[in-house]
Amino acid sequence: MIEAKATGDLVLASAHSSELKKYAWKGSGGNVPAAYLTGRLAGFRAKSKGIEKAVLDVGTRPVSTGSRLYAAMSGAVDSGMDIPHGEETIPTKERLRGEHIAAYGKLLSEKPDLYQKRFSAYLKQELKPEDIPSHFDEVSDKIAHSFEKKA
Repeated sequence: MIEAKATGDLVLASAHSSELKKYAWKGSGGNVPAAYLTGRLAGFRAKSKGIEKAVLDVGTRPVSTGSRLYAAMSGAVDSGMDIPHGEETIPTKERLRGEHIAAYGKLLSEKPDLYQKRFSAYLKQELKPEDIPSHFDEVSDKIAHSFEKKA
């Protein structure tokens, strides 16, 4: 969350996907579920500082409906932030939870070599692709609970 100032922009609250590890996230930091969780974390941080409203500034470049940007915004909205948006821009709940990754993992499970190649980073973290939706739910809850204790 940034406030524009004549002397330069002021960062009021932020989050980075690398911080998700503190909440035991084992998945990639660059996918839709991680974007949502990062937005959720940023939203809770903003709320804890008394920031209730924001406007999403996408700049001048076109952004695809259902993109990681809108997943992050959805996470911030679900943390309680008031951010005007159209519901059609947000990825589906299934996509936010990584069910598309789980389905792809299930599809590739019949091809062990390809499965291992595509999901080696997840498997090194002892996370099977089919477990991503439940893992997502656990991490989302951990983020929310960490801010409930501070309130």
